[in-house]
Amino acid sequence: MLRDQEIVSRFCEAGHLVDPTVVSYIQEKGDPALIQTILKSLSVNCTVVLPSHIPSLTQRRDGIRFTADPILEVIEGMEGSAGPVRQIEDYASLFRNRYDTLGSLIRKRTGSIPVEALIRSSRFRDSDVTIIGIVLDVKTTAKGHRIIELEDPTGIIPVLFNSGRDGFADAERIVPDEVIGVRGKLSPDAGLFYADQLLRPDIPIQHAPYTPHQSGKAVFISDIHIGSDTFLEDPWERFCDWISAEDDISYLLVAGDLVDGIGIYPGQEKELTIQNIYEQYDRLGEMLATLPSRLRIVLAPGNHDVVRGAEPQPAIPAEFRSAYTPNCTFVENPCAVSIQGVRVLMYHGRSIDDLISLIPGARYEAPSEMMEAMLKRRHLAPSYGRRTPVLATEQDRLIIDPVPEILHTGHVHITGISRYRGVLSVNAGAWQGQTAFQKQMNINPTPGQAIIIDLERMEPQVCDFLSK
Repeated sequence: MLRDQEIVSRFCEAGHLVDPTVVSYIQEKGDPALIQTILKSLSVNCTVVLPSHIPSLTQRRDGIRFTADPILEVIEGMEGSAGPVRQIEDYASLFRNRYDTLGSLIRKRTGSIPVEALIRSSRFRDSDVTIIGIVLDVKTTAKGHRIIELEDPTGIIPVLFNSGRDGFADAERIVPDEVIGVRGKLSPDAGLFYADQLLRPDIPIQHAPYTPHQSGKAVFISDIHIGSDTFLEDPWERFCDWISAEDDISYLLVAGDLVDGIGIYPGQEKELTIQNIYEQYDRLGEMLATLPSRLRIVLAPGNHDVVRGAEPQPAIPAEFRSAYTPNCTFVENPCAVSIQGVRVLMYHGRSIDDLISLIPGARYEAPSEMMEAMLKRRHLAPSYGRRTPVLATEQDRLIIDPVPEILHTGHVHITGISRYRGVLSVNAGAWQGQTAFQKQMNINPTPGQAIIIDLERMEPQVCDFLSK
């Protein structure tokens, strides 16, 4: 395969700069002769080689690149299938991969030493040092201080965050199983580490999101819940009429809970209008088939869908897709897709329940704050063993790496939009009215809303279809 530096050098030698999209296209083709073909077609005044300079290609707005047969690129989903979990040791590689990957992001900003070396070597006793590990446990003392147990591959050490220090509010938001770095000093008896600064993997401050050079719009929704007696059919019809009339919309992304499912919770059968799971998916397929074929529709599963509950979740199985048109793409949860070069990380968002229960002041009414919490931790579901089941895999598939331009979630049925260090977070609402469970929990959803994003300017807009 041609290396990107080699491709760029070839064009530079000929006196031209080259667009990254062209470099990626040549890498995909793997044909060195293509470079010479492109060079021969360029005019003398050409400074930057753009996709429009590639012979025989027609510019299309659909897909990641300008190709004769436009496609939407699925960058990353599950790799292969995982076997059954037989023992607790099956999770060792998962957490080791989490520690290695996220720990390396922290080490890019600071040096660190292993816990064992810190405890056993006297030369670190009077020095400010940094340790990196996974949070085993979190406790609050009677005086309001925060004590965490931090583990790395060499050992475990308790870490004290003093409530009187600056930045303590950040320490209050530490959750079990996240990877953090702590800068501070070891106590004289080597039994406690006094924290001065908390470090997270986080989004780099200098992160610059990619923006495409051509216009295009994408619509983000979630939680359709076909089959539920609270499905909002009239707002959905208004949405379909609207998106069909908007010629500049090329993509529709749905972040899970496509249908209401069967047996998701006790007594659910009393709240269903479609009692058969196949019929639920067929009905959704028929509804999506009424939309223009120009739309690239991306469908991810959620905790109400027919796939397993443990994350990462596989795509909806083929036997449930018979009613769907070719412009529908089924992806995993989570999954990264690229639309016109804009990287979108789709995740249904079940872990928002866990983060709200763990982070002081967190509310369902502000889901974008929980998405920011994911980005700071560079992980979609940092805490294990709560409401979000996680599958044992060799690689932690819920790590946020690389950084996306858009993080798209759902699950809580409440619209939320925010920006954090160049990442646009979008939590789409739902197409289901308030359920009995939401009434019990005093959760007020924002149904019947879609979020449209101008990909060239990365500007979001909420469109409300609940009222006529």
